[in-house]
Amino acid sequence: MTYKIRMGIPEMAERWNKLLSDYRKGTISKKDAELYKKWGSALKKLAMDPMYPSLKSHEIEPLSKRYGLKVWESYLENKTSGARRMFWVYGPDKMEITIIGLEPHPEDSKNGSYDRINLSALN
Repeated sequence: MTYKIRMGIPEMAERWNKLLSDYRKGTISKKDAELYKKWGSALKKLAMDPMYPSLKSHEIEPLSKRYGLKVWESYLENKTSGARRMFWVYGPDKMEITIIGLEPHPEDSKNGSYDRINLSALN
């Protein structure tokens, strides 16, 4: 059974739809094409199994405390400068996951770096 992936509205939906549109039209930049492929691959894995090994999904407690529900982080890439992370929550319905952020990995999670992460609305 797979999860339905929702994009946090409006920021995540707008970002994903722009990448998808530019890719289909052939007007996507090299940098955005790389993001589209990595994000698309991560979304497929997330839908199949949120704990898929290469995603390295784990709860981010400072964000969970701030938003009042468990916020998870999954890898889009690793061991690169500014490696991107996808932030998500379960819900709002059963078997649904809502993407609420796509950000570079914070450099030092011990010094309040997650305070600088801005996530989209959860509705």
